[in-house]
Amino acid sequence: MDEVFKALADETRRYLLDRLREENGQTLGELCRRLGMTRQSATQHLGVLEAANLVTTVRRGREKLHYLNPVPIHEIQQRWIERFEQPRLGVLSAIKRQAEAAMKPEFVYVTYIRSTPEKVWEALTDADLTAAYWGHHNVSDWQVGSPWVHRRADGSGIDDVVGEVLESDPPRRLVTTWREPEGGQATSTVTFLVQPYGEIVRLTVTHENLVDEAERAQAAAGWAAVLSNLKSLLETGQVLPSLPWEMPTT
Repeated sequence: MDEVFKALADETRRYLLDRLREENGQTLGELCRRLGMTRQSATQHLGVLEAANLVTTVRRGREKLHYLNPVPIHEIQQRWIERFEQPRLGVLSAIKRQAEAAMKPEFVYVTYIRSTPEKVWEALTDADLTAAYWGHHNVSDWQVGSPWVHRRADGSGIDDVVGEVLESDPPRRLVTTWREPEGGQATSTVTFLVQPYGEIVRLTVTHENLVDEAERAQAAAGWAAVLSNLKSLLETGQVLPSLPWEMPTT
């Protein structure tokens, strides 16, 4: 039981279990893409979950599939929770969910770039430029109401994010929705605000309506890496020598 509580004490491991609850039987690569973390870090977290018997694995050819094992959590429920009055706990849980829904987290990132608003806008909306510093083509005509996609630049044609253009005021303000392309119910909103000041530009990125703190942490790491690469490209003509989002978080 101690190993179960130790495994559940970490936010990233709880997020891994949430992803397996949504879609069981994922490979390491699939989980890494969802979490935005390195294979080494994800492997370490999965090892702790396996040791606690919260995750089991099955080999399928050369792939290793990961499955959520709810038995240890059920044992905790039987030992400490079922003795309490279930209806009262249900009401309290519903109140908690409503309060959390009304206070969904957001992430704000501000950076200063030696550039012009026009060049920053182009870097945000030109598919070839986004591929250079983001590893994805951002594809759209960027008109209000138009769709946009975040397409991998590896030639696979896979869209990792899709959405709609809500506001477009070149070169000052761009607002888009974000969601997963298949079965993605939760929709977040990203606002790019470009403000000139002399020979520099202040770029503010606000990512709103995130599902929970785990998704906020993922957004924080992702935006910091991407916008650092964007700043380097505009100021030096080159992206950073190593992909910043591949740097281990621990």
